[in-house]
Amino acid sequence: MSEDKNILARARRGELPAFEELVTLYEKRVFAVALRSSGSPEDAADITQETFLRAWRGMDSFRGDSGFSTWLFRIAMNLCVDHARRKNAAPLTQPLVGEDDMERPIPDPAPTPEQRLDNSELGRELSEALNEVSEEHRQIVLLRDVSGLSYTEIAETLEISEGTVKSRLSRARLALRDTLLRRGNILPPAPSKQPKGGGQA
Repeated sequence: MSEDKNILARARRGELPAFEELVTLYEKRVFAVALRSSGSPEDAADITQETFLRAWRGMDSFRGDSGFSTWLFRIAMNLCVDHARRKNAAPLTQPLVGEDDMERPIPDPAPTPEQRLDNSELGRELSEALNEVSEEHRQIVLLRDVSGLSYTEIAETLEISEGTVKSRLSRARLALRDTLLRRGNILPPAPSKQPKGGGQA
């Protein structure tokens, strides 16, 4: 991490090559969050670009009170919220990204027919379900389950306590599960069965 601090120090001095190294370090995670939030690779690319543009312009005002990644994701989440408001919370239509997609900024354009069917249907349902939960719950899921931020980082990003992060994440996952149940995407748990003869004397 000392190397990251060195890069950050150089970037804060206005060294563009150092900032470009920070872009390389974080752009895939920012893109993944933006993609799942916006549902559009094109919009996600715009959000990612604007995130780093604002970060570069604001490097001289970054005091280091929180980690660079925390500050960066705060910018990204604010842009995601602004984008959703501009779109008037329109339903998402693009598949959600998975772990492999975080390793490349552009999804594979040529999946097999079977993959296309599975990914498009399941991804669309997950996207629409995520869009139905509150913005508060969607943010927490994006930061934790997409970006993989720690509870501490999320608390700093959203400016809430770690306890609030944990309770909000729990409620968000329950809300998402309830939405998927209601939409028929997952099956409810099977009712427990009494052993035969269990009630006889």
